Amino acid sequence: MKQIVQSARSGKISLAEVPPPRAKPGHLLVATRASLISAGTERMIAGFARKSLAGKARERPDLVKKVMEKARRDGIAATFRSVLARLDEPLPLGYSAAGEVVAVGAGLEGAFRMGERVAIAGAGLANHAELNLVPRNLAALVPESVADEEACFATLGAIALHAVRNLGAGLGDVVAVLGVGLVGQLALQFLALQGARVIALDYDAGRLALARRLGAEQSWNLGEAGVAAAVAAFTQGQGCDAILVAAATDSSEPLELAAEIARDRARLSIVGKTGTAFPYPAFMKKELSLVVSRSYGPGRYDDDFEGRGVKYPAGFVRWTETENLRECLRLMAPGAARRLDVAALISHRFRFDEAEAAYDLVLGKTEPHLGVVLAYDATASAEANIAHPSRADPVALSSASAEEARKRARAAGRCAMGVIGAGSFARTVLLPELARLEGVSLSTIVTQRGLSAEHARRQFGFARCATEVTAVLDDPEIDAVLVATRHASHAALAVEALERGKAVFVEKPLALSRAELARVEAARERASGFLLVGFNRRFAPMARQAKAHLERLGGPKFLLFRVNAGALPAASWINAADEGGGRILGELCHFVDLARYLVGSTILSVQADAAAAMQGACDDVTVTLRFAEGSLATIAYTAQGDAGFSKERFEMFAGGSVVTIDNFLTMTVTAAGRTTTRRARTGQDKGHRDELAAFIAGVRSGVPPAPETELFEASLATIAVLESLREGRKIDLR
Repeated sequence: MKQIVQSARSGKISLAEVPPPRAKPGHLLVATRASLISAGTERMIAGFARKSLAGKARERPDLVKKVMEKARRDGIAATFRSVLARLDEPLPLGYSAAGEVVAVGAGLEGAFRMGERVAIAGAGLANHAELNLVPRNLAALVPESVADEEACFATLGAIALHAVRNLGAGLGDVVAVLGVGLVGQLALQFLALQGARVIALDYDAGRLALARRLGAEQSWNLGEAGVAAAVAAFTQGQGCDAILVAAATDSSEPLELAAEIARDRARLSIVGKTGTAFPYPAFMKKELSLVVSRSYGPGRYDDDFEGRGVKYPAGFVRWTETENLRECLRLMAPGAARRLDVAALISHRFRFDEAEAAYDLVLGKTEPHLGVVLAYDATASAEANIAHPSRADPVALSSASAEEARKRARAAGRCAMGVIGAGSFARTVLLPELARLEGVSLSTIVTQRGLSAEHARRQFGFARCATEVTAVLDDPEIDAVLVATRHASHAALAVEALERGKAVFVEKPLALSRAELARVEAARERASGFLLVGFNRRFAPMARQAKAHLERLGGPKFLLFRVNAGALPAASWINAADEGGGRILGELCHFVDLARYLVGSTILSVQADAAAAMQGACDDVTVTLRFAEGSLATIAYTAQGDAGFSKERFEMFAGGSVVTIDNFLTMTVTAAGRTTTRRARTGQDKGHRDELAAFIAGVRSGVPPAPETELFEASLATIAVLESLREGRKIDLR
């Protein structure tokens, strides 16, 4: 299918060919019929992308701070690679569209039907693309009498409607709308529909004339003097009851003007991106209230509501973003007693294949414009993508050349690799290292969204890309599979790949429960291929040096690991039980495995305790591991430290000697009163490259690169950490 994308590095906009998405539970697959270019928002996004690196840094000092913290903690080389990877990501454009349902995901049977028309919302979801995959709470049925090109305004309408709701304006209230672009024009109509008296303020005479036609009682061109006097005359000297700021400017003039024309204790709602240096004396003297409107309404930015379909109780949250979408569509219907007129806002129409010309108009401002709509060829889209969307062929440079590449790789004794998942970690760490290795042929990469799949194919040199895991699992030419998806799918994908006779590299964690772990173990016992879990630290050069030193000493060891993990956003998918399972399973497992590797003995028991969880996630724990030959390891894992401080420090005591590793940048050995220090020559090395190289070598030789019993044992011990926390006791593993 085709999709409009923008380069985050250069800002160039193009129409790209990418694999179509596949239907999945709780989601709809929608063939787009019309999408709206939101000139203000998309111009801002495009403008930022087109800035130089220095320009991006000046505009986002918050990101610069994060980069500097990462550089201090992990080293310049690792930080530089991470920044470049982010800049190389293509940006999907668009967030307001309408189309036809062509596949209904599990759990939505009856709620939606094939062939129904829906309006869809969401950045990165309702894209300018022939097919879009959207969750249920970001879709709403379109009334039969509403045209596609009108329905695609529903998302912008929801934004305006929520901003109006934030004002609390009622019958007879005087409301100034500052800036009457698309959102401002929609907002003033909603205000007029509920009985408010609207004053439209803008610099564009044409937009002001349209505003009067759509319901504004009064208007004023801000290029002319006297706006305060005009508002005073209209309100009999009282001032506006409420002000909606829908301007797009870096200046704080809108807030200064709002303070001037507002009545005492008036309410302001900001929906446009504007300067926010408000005049304190004026706001204080009038005791003005200011709210920054949150996009489409309650539910926005809530992964549970948007991504997992969780409902809010209507008795407490009546107007969610979904309900705002529905209300906008209801008001668009020609039969509505009082109608929302969006057709009047359409200034330009382009065919989807003319998208680059449409963006030239919007970004270049070559002529006056307001609503710019893209129309899609329904017949061509259906024939190309929709007949069997879940079985769409993978995208390849050439199927014949891809097949020849695999044959040449086999003849040369190289490992043919398939990859499932290309999230942030895979793109910035695993895939760059994999692409540089000898002895591997990159066959097919699969991601949920076609844009990321196609980008990864081109960036790392895969022969093909797809959005369906069967493109990798069912390909007999693929020898090995790298699973780098979200945690909840690791065990199931590992089982499927093992059952197909492939060697499997599965990123940590291997499993989220004992039941999942047992299924993987059973599959491995029956399989011809081996399994490696992404416990990369056991492959780090410093870890290997430390192990060699400890082995020479013999006897029991005492290990103390301190991990300054840093805080995750509370809404992170890692904390979600159905996707990530939490950081204990997702990251602490690394240090359980590292302790198992360094000690070289079976883990007998696990004892854990946790500090009070203040933000819902259990991120501050101590774990004690007891080993068969008498060693002990204590892991102190916390999210409460400063991110600029060293993340990982390991201290190992044995036989009168002390070994330390600090963030894989320095290693010291203290013995007989002397300390020797080794420093990483090329920056931080946590073993990712050596781990991948060992896996490839193992596939070619048939010999697993790490004892699989240890990997299963470390996975079980990590699951036991949670059991110990829940049950308040030591968990015996043997």
